[in-house]
Amino acid sequence: MTLDFDSEDLPTNTSQNEHFQNVVNRAVNRRGFLFKTGVGAAAVAFLSAGLAGCGGGGDADPTPAPPAADPDLLGFTGIAIGTDDSVHVAPGYTASVLAPWGTPLFSSGAGSTWAGDASEDAAAQARQMGDNHDGIHYFALAGRSDEGLLVMNHEYTNPQYLFTDGVVNSLDDANKDLNAHGVSVVHIRRTAGVWNIVLDSTYNRRITGDTPMQLTGAAAGHALLQTTADATGTVALGTLNNCGNGFTPWGTYLTCEENFNQYFGTTNTAAPGMTRNANQLRYGLAGAGTSRKYEQYHDRFDWQKEPNEANRFGWIVEIDPFDPASMPKKRTSLGRIKHENAAYAIAADGRVVVYMGDDQANDYIYKFVTAGHYIEGDTANNRDLLDTGTLYVAKFNAGAVANDMMGTGEWMPMTTANPALAAYATQAEILVNTRLAADAMGATPMDRPEWVAVHPQTQEVYVTLTNNSGRSTTDDANPRTANVYGQIIRWRETGGDPTALTFEWDLFVLAGNPTIAQANPLNKGSANVTSDNTFNSPDGLGFDRDGRLWIQTDGNYSNTGNYANQGNNQMLCADPRTKEIRRFFVGPVECEVTGLSFTPDSKTLFINIQHPGEGGNSHWPEGGAALPRSATVVITKDDGGVIGT
Repeated sequence: MTLDFDSEDLPTNTSQNEHFQNVVNRAVNRRGFLFKTGVGAAAVAFLSAGLAGCGGGGDADPTPAPPAADPDLLGFTGIAIGTDDSVHVAPGYTASVLAPWGTPLFSSGAGSTWAGDASEDAAAQARQMGDNHDGIHYFALAGRSDEGLLVMNHEYTNPQYLFTDGVVNSLDDANKDLNAHGVSVVHIRRTAGVWNIVLDSTYNRRITGDTPMQLTGAAAGHALLQTTADATGTVALGTLNNCGNGFTPWGTYLTCEENFNQYFGTTNTAAPGMTRNANQLRYGLAGAGTSRKYEQYHDRFDWQKEPNEANRFGWIVEIDPFDPASMPKKRTSLGRIKHENAAYAIAADGRVVVYMGDDQANDYIYKFVTAGHYIEGDTANNRDLLDTGTLYVAKFNAGAVANDMMGTGEWMPMTTANPALAAYATQAEILVNTRLAADAMGATPMDRPEWVAVHPQTQEVYVTLTNNSGRSTTDDANPRTANVYGQIIRWRETGGDPTALTFEWDLFVLAGNPTIAQANPLNKGSANVTSDNTFNSPDGLGFDRDGRLWIQTDGNYSNTGNYANQGNNQMLCADPRTKEIRRFFVGPVECEVTGLSFTPDSKTLFINIQHPGEGGNSHWPEGGAALPRSATVVITKDDGGVIGT
C-alpha cells in the first residue's frame, strides 16, 4: 500500500542485530561502490560464470529455453512516465483488461452478476473475483498457451468501495470482507485473440478467508496452533493478506500470507497493549480493535479469546489448481513471517530451495532447503516435499571478495541443534516464532525484503528492498539515512549450489531520482538510473525464460518533491548482464503494479493492477463514475512476438 500510513514501514524488530545498511556503508568506503564502477567488473564477474544445477524461480519456465539469440535482450522502446488514469505500454504492444474485482465465475446463482454499486452480499462475493489482485501465475492446460488456469492472490480490500457505506457494520459485512480476500483459480481461454473467463468451469473456485485448509509440516499439531475450534492444531480456516506468490515445478501454486496481524485485535480494551506476549508484539498484533472489526463478529480474531489463532497465519500455502476438491496446505516448515513471495531453485542433486523475504522494515531474508529430492513427473514423491527440510536465515557481511564483489554472506540454520536457539525446545516453537528466533541468531535486518527472483540460467538470486524511510545510522559515510527510493540486491551461492551455506552479494541497482537537485548525490541512484527510467520502491520482481528481469513498483506516486518526474507506479525491464533498465508499462492513478506471469510461448504476459484510486481519484478501468476495480492486464505484442523483444 502507498497511503500516508503503511504498517510495513514500522519495524517491530527491537533486536540489536547489525543492519544491512551498515554492511553496505563499509563496502562503499572500501570499494567505491557501483556509482563509480558503473556496469564494470562486478556485473561481469557475477554473470560470466556458468552455474551448476537446473532452472527455476521468478516466473521463468521450469525448463527454460537457452538465452535469446539476440544479445540485446531489451528489444522494445522505453516509454515516458504517466500520470493519467489509464495504462500505457511500450510501442508495438497492446494491454487489455481481464477479470476485474467482482467478475462472476459462474453464470447462475449467487454472484452471477456484477452490480457495480457495492451491494453484493457475502455469498455473492464468495463466487466472484476477489479484491486487490496481487501475485499471479498461469498454469497451462496440456501445455497450451491459449488455455489455462490463472491463479491469483487478493491481498486485502478497500472498504470504501467494497461496501455501500464504506465500512464493516454487520456480520455479513465482515464475511463479505473475508470473502474478498484469498485466492482465485480461474479457467481462461483465448479465442480470436481475446482472453475470457470460462464461466462454470469445474476448475473455477474461490479460496477465501474462511476456507478450511490443512496445517502440515514440523509445526502442525503443536499446542501453539491449537484453538477452541481445532483442538488438533491441524485445520485452519482461511488465508489472509495474500501478497506475492510462487509456484512449484510439480505444478502447484504457492500463496504467501503477509500482513495477517492487521486482522487480529481485541474487544477488551480496558488495558490495551498490556497483555500481548512477545510473539504478538513482534508480529505486530493490535492492542485494541482493528479497522476491519473482525474481532467484533468472530471470536477467533480476538487474540484475548483465541490467543493461538494468529499463529495459524503467516505461512506459505500450497494449492493444487488442477484439483478443485483438494484442500490447501499451510506448509509450516517454511517458517512464519510476513511472506512477500516464494521463488524456487533446484540443486544439482534434486533438492528444492525456496527463497523468501519478510516484508517489514528491518526484517530478514530466508531460504528453505528440502530434505527430499524433486523427481520430474513423480507426483507421489513431490507432493509433500515442502514439509521436510531446513529453514535458514541470511546474514550479510562485507568481507573482501574476489572480482570486487560487494560482500559475502552466510545462511544460518534455524534448528534446535543451533546453540543460539537453545531457548526453543522444539522445531515447532522455532517455526511459530520465526522472527524472534532469527533475532536471536543475529540475522541481518533489511529494508523491507519484498519479491525474490532466481535467474533461469545462472541461478543468481535477486531481491527487492522496497524502501525504509525511517532508517538512520551513525556512520557519516552512509549516503542515505532515509531510504525513500529502495534498491535491488543479488547474490550468487557458493559453487553455484542453491543449497550452499555461503554466498557473494552485490547491489544491482539503487533506485533514485536524478531529475531533481539532491543534497546527497547518491539519492540520484546508481549509474543505471537515468532521467528516462527513474523510479522508486521496487516491489514485484520476476524473470522471463530468456533472462529479462521485470521490475514492478509500489511506491510514492505523488510526482512531487523527492518523487517529481517519477509519475504513477510502473513496470520496468532490465538486462542483468549490462544493468540497463527501461520503462515498459505505466499503471493508472494511485495503483500498484504487481504480479507477473507468462504463457509457455512467452507471447502473453499477465500482470495485476492493485488498488487503483486508493485515495479516491480513479475510476479505472471502466472510467466515468464507475467504481475503481483491481484487475488483471493482459499484454501482447502486436506482431505476435515474444514479450520484451
